[in-house]
Amino acid sequence: MKKGPAIIKDIVKKALKEDIGSKDITTDFLISAKDKSAAYIIFKEKGVICGSKLAQEAFHELDPEMKITFYHKDGDLVPKNTKIAKIEGKTRAIFTVERTALNFLGFLSGVATYTHEFVEKAAPYKAKILDTRKTTPGLRNLEKYAVKCGGGTNHRFGLYDMALIKDNHRHACHPEISIQEAVRLIRKRTNKQIQVEVDTLDQFMQALEAKPDLILLDNMTTRQLKKAVDIRKKMKIKKPLLEASGGVSLRNVQSIAKTGVDRISIGSLTHSPRSIDISLDAI
Repeated sequence: MKKGPAIIKDIVKKALKEDIGSKDITTDFLISAKDKSAAYIIFKEKGVICGSKLAQEAFHELDPEMKITFYHKDGDLVPKNTKIAKIEGKTRAIFTVERTALNFLGFLSGVATYTHEFVEKAAPYKAKILDTRKTTPGLRNLEKYAVKCGGGTNHRFGLYDMALIKDNHRHACHPEISIQEAVRLIRKRTNKQIQVEVDTLDQFMQALEAKPDLILLDNMTTRQLKKAVDIRKKMKIKKPLLEASGGVSLRNVQSIAKTGVDRISIGSLTHSPRSIDISLDAI
């Protein structure tokens, strides 16, 4: 799997090809190839910046000599009407790349900003906010990076870096196996972390006996979550870590964090964010 700059280059090239095609017929027919100008990138609303490297790569793809000065870095929370960058270079490149660059910035800043809102609400109770694998195909690395920019924590990146045992896994075994047996079988073959998903307190008790690294409490009420936390507390153990998931929103995340769970995973961080309103204004 490609990482870092290689991923950025590939994604930017595909995005530009998708938008430009054979050529930008409006800009190329009206603007001289020699013309140069400058513009500001402006956040039209409060938000957390994310995607500056993609925007920069996009402009440099068409004009390698483009001068791009960012006044803020990824992860910075900026107020409405903040100029986050200045661009100076070929006018054709600025106009042609504008939408692609703003799409990257708007979308990823939207993920980062949405994550930040959850993190702020959970902060008084020290519960970490995590993403999930509910990401846009092909963009997982970028979206998880945006979650980190917003102060969140990454859950597993894929099926390869942590085991997550669900009911379906156990039911599909012939004969069906218990939670304890499932954990034992995986523990024998890997030293990677093991998480068990449960949706009842009875299953939670079984999972505790299996001693996984983490237990995912799926779609439990706040009363059930508090009960699970209290049970672990009475056992005077800090692990397994307890993670709440399912139906989490900005309206209820604080009450979930208040139960004492260690982590809260939220699929909507990456599958339902609203893009930040960003503009490019010529100087």
